[in-house]
Amino acid sequence: MPELGIRFRDLLSEAASRLRLAGVADPRREAMRIWTGLFGDAVLWGDRQVDAQNAASFQAAIERRSGGEPLAHVTGSAGFRHLSLRCDRRALIPRPETEGLVDLLLQRLQSGIVADIGTGSGCIALSLAREGAFTEIVAVDRSPDALALARENCEMVGTSSVRLVRGDLCEPLHPGSLDALISNPPYLTTSEYVALDWSVRDWEPEIALAGGEDGLEATTRLLDGARRAVRPGGWLFVEVDCSRAPRVALQARELGWQDVTVQVDLFGRERYLLARRSDTR
Repeated sequence: MPELGIRFRDLLSEAASRLRLAGVADPRREAMRIWTGLFGDAVLWGDRQVDAQNAASFQAAIERRSGGEPLAHVTGSAGFRHLSLRCDRRALIPRPETEGLVDLLLQRLQSGIVADIGTGSGCIALSLAREGAFTEIVAVDRSPDALALARENCEMVGTSSVRLVRGDLCEPLHPGSLDALISNPPYLTTSEYVALDWSVRDWEPEIALAGGEDGLEATTRLLDGARRAVRPGGWLFVEVDCSRAPRVALQARELGWQDVTVQVDLFGRERYLLARRSDTR
């Protein structure tokens, strides 16, 4: 005798209860998002029967989330601006704050050649490809796993303007080749990384989060390397930790960057460093 299914409404209720016991905020909403990620719009199911195989797959995903795995990993996707991108442990989960960094670049230029340093999932590079008219976007990362994920996202989005390059920060870039450079580098101190909530620290790559003892190891090298890669008059856009934004701005000025400003994110925190390369340094 074949196994009987379960009503979707009952399955969802059980899933929400399991997530609630695990301490997940807004458990019903997350249960619906997990279902949608697996099988399509949850709203359409109502009192329909779910077959045993799909019910088991859904319950397994709920157990993953109950065990602390990030929602984006359980569903396999994350939204970023106008895109839905593949997401897993190979790269940092795209954050809303980083969307603001893309806005700042697009407000200032829409064409030319741009490099996205530390591309991770490719969220910045692909947003620029979708929303701008850039000749080329060079997406650099030193992690082969992250680049593999970015390649999958490029294929899914369907773009030919993003060129993926393996390398450490600005090292693969030709001198004076860029109209702008954009980056969300790792910027947590060692102690901040150790103190991170386990739901982040245990699931997302340390290489994308930890920036050395002072949190500025990658950022300092980026500010210096970008001077060679960006043409005179070209732009620099960098996401920074709000507690160290003034220090990063001072470093940029000392290295000869002009028009250095710090902009706030959607939460009012000093999050973005903008600068232009001078004609002489």
